[in-house]
Amino acid sequence: MSFGFRVGVPGMRVRVSTRGVRASVGPRAARVHFGSGRTAVSTGLGPFYAYQSMGGRSRASTRRTTTRRTSTHYGPSAAQIARATRAAERAAQQAERDAAIRALHQLRSSSTSVHLNTWPAATRPIIPPPPPISIEAVTAQAIALRLRGVSRFARAERSEARRIATQEATAYATSETVRLEHVHSALLAEADTWWKALCGNDEMTVVETVNTAFSDNPAAGCAVGLEGSTLSIVMRQQDIEALPDQSPGTTSSGTPTLKKLTKRDRVLWWLHILTSNLVATCREAYAVAPGISRVNVAVITRFPETLRLGVALHGSWSRAEIESTPWRTADDALRILDLGSDVESCVRTTASGNLSTTLKPLDIEGVEALASLLADAQDDASSRPLAELDSELGDSPEPVTEISKGPYELRPFERWLSSQSLAGPTIGPIPTLPPDPIPASRPVGNSDSLAVVALTAGQNQPIPEAGVAQFDVVVTFAGCDADLSFLLLDQDGQVGSDHDFVFYNQRSAPDQSARLNGKRHSDSQTTEWGTIHPLAVRPDVHRVLVVATADPTTGVTLDALDFVEVSLACSTTRWVFRPDLESGIRAVTLAEIYRRPMPAAAAPVGPDEQWKLRAIGQGWRDGLAGLARDHGVDVDD
Repeated sequence: MSFGFRVGVPGMRVRVSTRGVRASVGPRAARVHFGSGRTAVSTGLGPFYAYQSMGGRSRASTRRTTTRRTSTHYGPSAAQIARATRAAERAAQQAERDAAIRALHQLRSSSTSVHLNTWPAATRPIIPPPPPISIEAVTAQAIALRLRGVSRFARAERSEARRIATQEATAYATSETVRLEHVHSALLAEADTWWKALCGNDEMTVVETVNTAFSDNPAAGCAVGLEGSTLSIVMRQQDIEALPDQSPGTTSSGTPTLKKLTKRDRVLWWLHILTSNLVATCREAYAVAPGISRVNVAVITRFPETLRLGVALHGSWSRAEIESTPWRTADDALRILDLGSDVESCVRTTASGNLSTTLKPLDIEGVEALASLLADAQDDASSRPLAELDSELGDSPEPVTEISKGPYELRPFERWLSSQSLAGPTIGPIPTLPPDPIPASRPVGNSDSLAVVALTAGQNQPIPEAGVAQFDVVVTFAGCDADLSFLLLDQDGQVGSDHDFVFYNQRSAPDQSARLNGKRHSDSQTTEWGTIHPLAVRPDVHRVLVVATADPTTGVTLDALDFVEVSLACSTTRWVFRPDLESGIRAVTLAEIYRRPMPAAAAPVGPDEQWKLRAIGQGWRDGLAGLARDHGVDVDD
């Protein structure tokens, strides 16, 4: 007996489930279903589907019709896209309006609250004594200098060179200590002379001091003369036409909006700015010049009708009137118009009690000096920064082009030694000195026997004995200018104090263990040279970072560099590293020298630590300030 099973009916479908076996026959337009105890007929065409039960135990005895969704997706319609676009445009406009409202609020607040700043009273300058000279740093320099050209195997000569170097270092420290004590005494005398001149109302001293204090004010002021204890000041107020055309407001429903600035509101805002800067000018003058008792101030501006300079306000205020008045809120600035004597303003009050909307310059024919100043002024209607004092008020100081190295900067040991040879016999023969200030080809020495080692990022090398005494760093840039800096860090990667940051404004560490020696420019590149004496580094300093930074005054990044190379050398070896700079960085840590404990088996006698060199090449987008701040330096923003 054989068992046969066949499903061959065209259009039949069989479904098996826990409820039984179901089969259906026929096309989808008309299909019969049977099985699982019931029979039904269905019909379907397109998205529509009808199902009719033919009896059985099914509770679905009624006809039901369903609609199926097709899987076709057509995306948003053109109307939907248009609505979304309009909504996005309205949102962008609202965001722009909100930003403008916030900016105007900030401008109004900052421009009318200048007088709320504080200005500490001037005191006699405190002249700190010179820092002590690190005999370790000097000894390291002397040893490095004396060991140049001495064979590493000439033990007797090296020992004698060290002995001579130690004696020379002691003589140098004594000589420099005496010299710096004389410098300190001269600075004390100079400070006493200046303080007496300031308190005694020496005209030149007072005027220079006050103008230095005024140099960063939003409204430019200039002290022009001193008679007795009365200081005359000219202040340049921004033109009223420079104010924005709009001001913050609200709609009838209370929504923040922008409204057109009316003439009267413009005059009131301008007057508020004027009085705030006037109070600030008086307060700062009294703070920095303790000998004056009265200030006469004339405020000049360019009037819109004539586009010529004229006097907008003048008056005289005593020290008591300014210092006894509480200045707590922005509106307090307007009170200065009710103080003092001979106060007159171009903003007048009408008969109805409102401010006039027309500004006219004051008549100053009776004030001969002020009339003469304006008569000789060259009226230039071209646009200028609001805080810039017009050239007719006086000559501007020449910009500082050289950085002061400080009165207590030590003379380089090599130069001192050379000068001693001219004065008389020295302890030993003078060794050959490197070119000054930057070697043309090699960091140290003139020997052609230097071993040159190329480094890659992350690679480290031990520093030989000669390098522990003196380690020269030469960085070469091409494409734009950059600066060399050193950071002396503890084991946590932080500086002990701001003095451990050696850069263009602080060119050496107090103990001279790290210093910048100079920079040389050529048509194609810039070279800067520095020196580190690991032997003289304080015990708490574990690492010295070698850093290159872009000039912060130009705003450029190190992307502008076509080439950067750091050469680190002692008298026996020269290491060269060319980092791959990341895009957008403003500072890069080129290398570091660091100390590591020496294994006991490797050094049973002698030093218990070893100095090593590592090439890094890590970039910093925040530039010099960010790099310094991350290592604990207190950076002024």
